[in-house]
Amino acid sequence: MQSLIHNLHTVAGGEVGYLLGLMLVVALVSLLAVEVAQGLLRVIYARRQQQAGLDKICAQLQEIRERSRAAEQAKLGWNGNRKFTVAKKNRECDDVFAIYLRPHDGKPLPPFKPGQYLTFQLDIPGRDKPVVRCYSISDSPHHTDYYRVTIKKEKAPPDRPELPSGVGSSYFSDVVKEGDILNVKAPSGHFFLDMAKRNPVVLIAGGVGVTPMLCMANAIAASGSKRETWFFFGVRNAREHIHKAELDKLAAEHDNIHVHVCYSKPGPGDVKGRDYQHEGRVGIELLKELLPSNNFEYYLCGNGAFMKSITDGLEAWGVPDKDVYFEAFGPATVKKKTAPPTPSETVMLSKINVTFARSNKTVRWEPSTENLLEFAKSQGVRIDSGCCAGSCGSCLVAIKSGAVDYLKPPDAEPEQGACLTCICRPKSDLVIDA
Repeated sequence: MQSLIHNLHTVAGGEVGYLLGLMLVVALVSLLAVEVAQGLLRVIYARRQQQAGLDKICAQLQEIRERSRAAEQAKLGWNGNRKFTVAKKNRECDDVFAIYLRPHDGKPLPPFKPGQYLTFQLDIPGRDKPVVRCYSISDSPHHTDYYRVTIKKEKAPPDRPELPSGVGSSYFSDVVKEGDILNVKAPSGHFFLDMAKRNPVVLIAGGVGVTPMLCMANAIAASGSKRETWFFFGVRNAREHIHKAELDKLAAEHDNIHVHVCYSKPGPGDVKGRDYQHEGRVGIELLKELLPSNNFEYYLCGNGAFMKSITDGLEAWGVPDKDVYFEAFGPATVKKKTAPPTPSETVMLSKINVTFARSNKTVRWEPSTENLLEFAKSQGVRIDSGCCAGSCGSCLVAIKSGAVDYLKPPDAEPEQGACLTCICRPKSDLVIDA
């Protein structure tokens, strides 16, 4: 301070009045600078508070909208089968068709949660009873006049050409045509994206597993949300690139949706940068390379090997199990890790006998088996199935004696004296009509 006064004194040429004036100006400028700085800080803080308030209001409005949609879904939903007309059937790529369904009665459709599926009861010629199949809805819930499912014909594997093609998928591919009427149950399923949230998400799909992921991405886009979304999709080449134009449009029109397509075996005419972004398979190393962090919710759908590779990689990367949601090919179900039986439970369960009365077969229960349906299959006993999530009722069988434990609550309580084999295990010696 003394140095400053000395400098001012020198500048003032020793005149005290001039010196005091200069000191007053410096003081005023300093005070003004402090006031301006404090004012700027107040403005920045107020804007941040305002933005936080707006974000909170937006989140609350989104939650209200989702609750309203859920209430509308419950109001417009239906029990049992409803007649739907095949309004349009488009070939998307090799062996893949998009089926557009409009309600035959012309009444409004309920909204659904992105990721859910439809259950079809198919009257296929030559079958003694209807075939039940479940297919994910592949378009946004914001379309109120139709549902869309995208179905790939399941052919026999190359190493087992003697096996028949998939019954349900072949029927949709080879038989179903525009104008046909199908029996459909209301949208259901526990694998879906929570649209009330705003946290960033990663959607990962292999092959036809893209259908529920596309539904989720379309839902985010249609809602106007700026939710950060990364979409990874793996196929062999352009001949298997399902809904390519739709994915390209999503990427082009929405800055918050980052689409990355991987071709494991690009065709001669496939161009990197135009048809796909990466050569190879979708894997954890690609996610580590592109994602800014692992702090996302992850939604996956694909075949068994694909799912295991990704989920194992996410676990090794430190992603919490609670942030990973996935659905296996075929029946729509979320298969989360469950705690293994305790030693005492294992001993108890290993003493249980399961009798398949119609097949005249009694076997000892295997405690490591996922559910009664899988156990029946392992013993060569055929039980019809559809959703494998406790929703469609296809796997319902009568209990002649004994009792079961449910791994999760059924979507609808099964009739007295019967069980849904896809989501239960025996808790005592059990005799079922199968």
